[in-house]
Amino acid sequence: MVMRSRVVGTGSCLPDRVVTNADMMQWMDTSEEWIEQRTGIRERRWVEEGQGPADLARGATLDALENANLEISDIDCILLATLSPEHDFPGTSFFLHGAIGAGNIPCIDLRAQCSGFLFALQMADALIVARRYQRVLVVGCEVHSTGLDKSTAGRDVTVIFGDGAGALVLEATDEVDGPGVLEVRVHAEGEHARRLWTEAPSCAASTRVSHEMIDDRRIYPVMDGRFVFKHAVTRMPEVLHETLNAASVKLDDIDLFLFHQANLRINEFVAHKLELPESKLMNNIQRLGNCSAAALPILLAEAAREGRIQDGQLVSLTAFGSGFTWGSAIVRWG
Repeated sequence: MVMRSRVVGTGSCLPDRVVTNADMMQWMDTSEEWIEQRTGIRERRWVEEGQGPADLARGATLDALENANLEISDIDCILLATLSPEHDFPGTSFFLHGAIGAGNIPCIDLRAQCSGFLFALQMADALIVARRYQRVLVVGCEVHSTGLDKSTAGRDVTVIFGDGAGALVLEATDEVDGPGVLEVRVHAEGEHARRLWTEAPSCAASTRVSHEMIDDRRIYPVMDGRFVFKHAVTRMPEVLHETLNAASVKLDDIDLFLFHQANLRINEFVAHKLELPESKLMNNIQRLGNCSAAALPILLAEAAREGRIQDGQLVSLTAFGSGFTWGSAIVRWG
């Protein structure tokens, strides 16, 4: 009997604090028009004092479990994707594990940045197909705001990022022609790792973090924006077509395309390149910013809640991120 995985619940959690482009103008030399023209972003959510990644992950987890009509005791494994850890170690998944009373079920963090959710989804699907687990919780969570350079020097990166968490529950099914994960493909290209990265703190340095690193602003993320844009608009259509072919699905068969919410201009370029109709697209970056590994599960949860995906329909999820990493998934809903 062939085993497959299907999505039985989705959830999300966002901080209450809304940071607008006008707010950004108080900290750096910029304008509302400049930010929106370059990124499509009007506002984003940032955490309040004392709120961390595990808090957001917990909220998204409980939302997904409620949506699936399940308890945490029904889950066999937790996979959590993030690039913004709760602490240096152990991983954020362990703090989530403790916060939700997950007993002694296994949990692990995955680091594939903005594509992290798709890497985790592929691994969760593989674990279920291999009959290792019956149900796997997949979480993406990020708190960027506490690690951004909020001066003019950090403007190009800081205006992009938001905080949030999304989650879904995958469950085993033997319905070959029913709803489920049809295909997930992921890739990486490490030679470009320094094109979008944060240099410090670093275990490769004699001291993980020093006053010199702080003074040189090496503790803040930096990005070669044009280089990243060029690769994103090339790799995303490429991997989407690869995944469609692997799933024996045509582009026209997809009912909803969800792209990673890094920059609205990237998504518009990719949609134009693929000649996708506006009716099959959904974005939330305008009000949430780039939530990295949390972006796709948050968007998926919103699409499900708003009825943008109906049972039996096909949804495509595609991402590109630091590393470089990129990937795509095809899921039949229901």
